[in-house]
Amino acid sequence: MNTELLEALHILEEEKGISKETLLEAIEQSLIQACKNHFGKADNITVHIDPETCDFGVEASKNVVETVEDPVMEISLADAKKTNVNAEIGDVIKEEIKSKEFGRIATQNAKNVILQKIREEERKAIYNQYYGKEKDIVTGIVQRSMGKNYSINLGKADAVLNENEQVKGEVFRPTERIKLYVLEVKDTPKGPKILVSRTHPELIKRLFESEVAEVKDGTVEIKSIAREAGSRTKIAVWSNDPDVDPVGACVGMNGARVNSIVNELRGEKIDIINWDENPAILIENSLSPAKVISVMADPDERTAQVVVPDYQLSLAIGKEGQNARLAARLTGFKIDIKSETQARESGEFDEFFEEYDEYENGYDEEYDGEYEEEYDGEYEETSEEAPVEE
Repeated sequence: MNTELLEALHILEEEKGISKETLLEAIEQSLIQACKNHFGKADNITVHIDPETCDFGVEASKNVVETVEDPVMEISLADAKKTNVNAEIGDVIKEEIKSKEFGRIATQNAKNVILQKIREEERKAIYNQYYGKEKDIVTGIVQRSMGKNYSINLGKADAVLNENEQVKGEVFRPTERIKLYVLEVKDTPKGPKILVSRTHPELIKRLFESEVAEVKDGTVEIKSIAREAGSRTKIAVWSNDPDVDPVGACVGMNGARVNSIVNELRGEKIDIINWDENPAILIENSLSPAKVISVMADPDERTAQVVVPDYQLSLAIGKEGQNARLAARLTGFKIDIKSETQARESGEFDEFFEEYDEYENGYDEEYDGEYEEEYDGEYEETSEEAPVEE
């Protein structure tokens, strides 16, 4: 048993992730290459390796002839009988070749063949490992800045965080640990080239999958995401279990789950809303935290007209139009937002406001009557005893 070779193969298999069979194949090819370098040809060379013991042997098939013209391919009858006493002219015998007798150059070339094969297999193993993480998140350690880009160590390979995939204003220090979304993994002669992102909307989804068990197991689905990296993100969630509140599951106890994601994103605000098949309800939810009076959505044209109270108009639109812009991306509708005054003046909502005013007036009369009767009674009983605050 070739114990030294066997131990070496086990170590390479564990450290490099290269199978023993692949390494044995590399050794076989290196021995054939060594024979070619030593003898000038290797057409008649056969290598046998026992995968269990790693014992190997090299043999050359030679034709038995009277006069040897090519010592690599032919052998004399007298020499053949030293190996096989029954050898005759025209027979083919196998002659053992001592690999220890190879010259320095042949040995060095054989070594290079093995090393090249190890490098190729190691590169292939690393590529396969990270190709499987494409469209997923990984944790990396910042190594250094390369101009406006960053080199990120992912363990067995380095990734590149390009400037256009960075959140504006984010600055990283060497040795800092960050989470990244793997955009693409390319196989190159120098090893896998891994492109990562901090701005991709799918980063949000993967972070919620890692933090929220209900999202990971499919109980809660993230139906849509709209993101302006570094500023604000809106996500619409839906629960497949009526007993599970999708928003509550994503927020977590005292906001623990969503706060963990916000911290990873360095303070980026996240709005979590309920998804609804009814586009009007979905649009109303998407404009949160603004209150909405009316939504008229056209599913065919993918447009919607929204009316909000006058004092809620700026909140509905958001700073520099961000809230409305994200709501439009989240729902896929082109949203036109008007204040109540603008809507009344336009005349487009007359029918709606007639019903709306009638409902509001009826509700106020009923509510005010109940309120006055109940409150007055309570006030008369407690007003004299009520303490006066200084």
